[in-house]
Amino acid sequence: MEKRAGLMAAGVGFRDIWGLAWPQILMMFLNFLIGFVDVYVGGRIDRETQATIGVLTQAMFFFQVLSMAVANGAVAAVSQSEGAGRLPRANRYVWLCLLLGLAASAAILLVGLAGRELFLRLLQVPAPMLPTARYFLTVFLWLLPIQSFFVIANALFRAKRLVMVPLYAWGLAAALNAFGNFGLGLGYFGLPHLGYAGVAWSTFLSVTVGMLFNLGALIRAGMLRTGEFPPWRWIRCGSRYLFKVAWPSGLMQVVWHTGYLVLFAITGSLPVGSVDALAGMSAGMRVESLLFLPPMAFNFTASILVGNLLGAGRPELAKRVGYRIVVAGTAAVTVMGVLLWPFLPQAAALLSPQPEVQAQAVSYLRYNVLAIPFTVSGLILIGAMTGAGATLYTMFVTGTSIWLVRLPLAVYLGHTLLGRAEGVWVSMFVSQAVQALVCLGVYQFADWARFGMGGSKPRK
Repeated sequence: MEKRAGLMAAGVGFRDIWGLAWPQILMMFLNFLIGFVDVYVGGRIDRETQATIGVLTQAMFFFQVLSMAVANGAVAAVSQSEGAGRLPRANRYVWLCLLLGLAASAAILLVGLAGRELFLRLLQVPAPMLPTARYFLTVFLWLLPIQSFFVIANALFRAKRLVMVPLYAWGLAAALNAFGNFGLGLGYFGLPHLGYAGVAWSTFLSVTVGMLFNLGALIRAGMLRTGEFPPWRWIRCGSRYLFKVAWPSGLMQVVWHTGYLVLFAITGSLPVGSVDALAGMSAGMRVESLLFLPPMAFNFTASILVGNLLGAGRPELAKRVGYRIVVAGTAAVTVMGVLLWPFLPQAAALLSPQPEVQAQAVSYLRYNVLAIPFTVSGLILIGAMTGAGATLYTMFVTGTSIWLVRLPLAVYLGHTLLGRAEGVWVSMFVSQAVQALVCLGVYQFADWARFGMGGSKPRK
């Protein structure tokens, strides 16, 4: 698990970018595959199980916000420390991030267990789904500390450019999850047929094994040396930077996710065709989620490399590398979109047999595929600024584009001017364009490098 040398000395070219990106693209695909298998097997059990998996997968996001925020803070702190050659500081941040993630998730676990019934009522889970939803929620809550360690450890490996480790961990988890789902969920391979309980525990066991794999890899890589455990005085100082990066990141996740919930509500209350529009939007998002796996990998890559170079005292090179990743990622995904364009009707037909839903899904996908250059470039620039610790800027850009552009425009176009779902899709296109242009302006003209540990001054 040795890193490739020469990054700081020779600059970063497209080969270096691709070398970090492709394992993360596969990692994102494995993550997608886990969710897909869960939904598929759930549908083979009964519709209540499939619906529960869909609802709770989205709802559990709110329980995981703190872990994801710490993970983003970890990437910024560790990648910059690595770039600066401050390896003991990097490993102290490894300890700190893991401990903070475990403590936060344990607290959320206790609160979640105490408030399970209230949470299910807030979700307005239908009565036939309640036993299944209650069981899944309980298992998922107990999984939170394990999942937190798993997610943060993956972020720490990425920050140290050990990107193959998360790929192996996700591969192991995906294989075990599929085996457990089909075995315990459907009774294949001679295993007991547990139904929805088998699906829930397959997720629990697969993530646990992935976490244990990461723990072993952390120890083997020398990232958990007891001699580098941070003393209390260092924790008080080091946690300040972590908090400065993490809280805007967590808030941005909440702003983004709640924005989508509101968008669903706007779509569901359209004057005409609201049911078909919601179904088409859901189907289109499944195709879109597969298409946007590579952009997330390039987002991670930008965070790693910009953080490394900023830590090394090379802010100008960090900025140029961010632009290179934007070019590489946007070009790659645009080509994918062009190739997919003629087959959008067929893709929609795979997800729904109803012509009205297919038409809405195709319309949704056309606007979002057209927005690929904006969506991908904005996402990568957000990743670059996250690696620099400038999550305050990314929160501002994301929140503005969603709450001041997308949602008001969706109400006006969808409910007044056009009076149909196409108005909502247009609002998504416009907001992605605004987000990309604002991101570009901030990246080019704002001093986002000042959020790094060493500030924005070049190191001689």
